Amino acid sequence: MAGSTYGTLFRITTWGESHGPAVGVVIDGCPAGLALSEQDVQKYLDRRRPGQSRFTTKRKEGDTAEILSGVFEGKTTGTPISIVVRNEDQRSHDYGRLKNCYRPGHADYTFDVKYGFRDFRGGGRSSGRETIGRVAAGAVAAKLLKELGITFTAYTKSIGAICVPQQEYQFKDIMENALYMPNNTYAERASEYLDCCIKNQDSSGGVIECMIDGVPAGIGETVFQKLDASLAGAVMSIGAVKGVEIGDGFAAAKAAGSENNDAFFYEEGHICKRTNHSGGVLGGISDGSPIILRAAIKPTPSIGKEQETVTDAGENTILVITGRHDPVIVPRAVVVVEAMAALTILDLLMINMSARLESLRDFY
Repeated sequence: MAGSTYGTLFRITTWGESHGPAVGVVIDGCPAGLALSEQDVQKYLDRRRPGQSRFTTKRKEGDTAEILSGVFEGKTTGTPISIVVRNEDQRSHDYGRLKNCYRPGHADYTFDVKYGFRDFRGGGRSSGRETIGRVAAGAVAAKLLKELGITFTAYTKSIGAICVPQQEYQFKDIMENALYMPNNTYAERASEYLDCCIKNQDSSGGVIECMIDGVPAGIGETVFQKLDASLAGAVMSIGAVKGVEIGDGFAAAKAAGSENNDAFFYEEGHICKRTNHSGGVLGGISDGSPIILRAAIKPTPSIGKEQETVTDAGENTILVITGRHDPVIVPRAVVVVEAMAALTILDLLMINMSARLESLRDFY
């Protein structure tokens, strides 16, 4: 299977299946000398761990990170870092009756068409559990970026139609509610809505927003590796994501140029912008202002309602999915979006080191 590796200089390869012995990641290209512990990784994995609230799957996984290589005496060695997370609570028998059916909204059919077989135990590589490797690698990337003054703030902007207006953001609330929303009042409303979804054996989608501060101007390439294009590709690679916006995104299509353009001004030795409709990216290159990224997450496809489908023998049938599933993916996906953003920013920063001759001259 191709396509499990991401990055150019800071490269990661995720591996493992949802119901196999373990999942994990190999990171290649991490510089030597970064202080790194399993706890640094664990803080990120705990944010996507199942069983945190009534709105997540009841699968009981500790998701404990083990660093197998690439770290010695508390610091990275410059060699590949391998991180493994053991699967502890698989219930493969929950999927036995789905062996010959294609679940609506899942990758069952397309995976089978492509490879001629599929791992029906929770989706195998197509499972959301694959994102554990991304999050573990993202934790390493984020810690390295913090050394450079680059930080991330990711949160749930909306659940269904319940959306937190920007003027009502309370960032301290993000870690105080189970939905990771930047306003506890809106989180309560969203919780009530999700309770109705659960009662009706249905699910919900939502929007995740990620703000990236401290990225210097000049990061990103002009053509195919544009910063916004790279971020969009990274985030779209997350299984449940169906849309990505940078800055005003689709709202820019309704604006006039005079409204959408960000005016420049000079202050205290720096070029600044009056507004940030561009979301921190101009011409595919960072402009020094905060980068604003949004990801649209589809509703969880595993629902308790009856659904029409077909078997792999081409027979029409009715399917009811049982087992342990999230009624909403959004809260656990917040850290996944943050991780992919961190991996992308770090990789492009490393690529940018060779953009100018003086950079190489200064280094060597």
